[in-house]
Amino acid sequence: VQLQASGGGSVQAGGSLRLSCAASGIIGSPDRTGWYRQAPGKQRELVAEITRIGTTNYADAVKGRFTISRDIAKKTVLLQMNSLKPEDNGAYYCNIIYLSRGYWGQGTQVTVSS
Repeated sequence: VQLQASGGGSVQAGGSLRLSCAASGIIGSPDRTGWYRQAPGKQRELVAEITRIGTTNYADAVKGRFTISRDIAKKTVLLQMNSLKPEDNGAYYCNIIYLSRGYWGQGTQVTVSS
């Protein structure tokens, strides 16, 4: 199982980015896919998640600004991030739960300047 994360970059506050997490080596959909972020000196935290049946959950800090979605055929989960704030800075990681095991992708950096 491999996860390929992409889409990070640098934007000004108020801007938008879309992150993508593409899974390979799996059959069907993961039980759950989550996006996490980790700012320097802080613990990794859950940003958003989507389950196999499409149920979504968001951290309070991103509700109304971020949207997680999926393309089942492409085995890809997207994180649309709008109205970005400097506090959204960090490395973003995707994680899947597949057949009761967790897998992490490499991080993609998001930098928001004020």
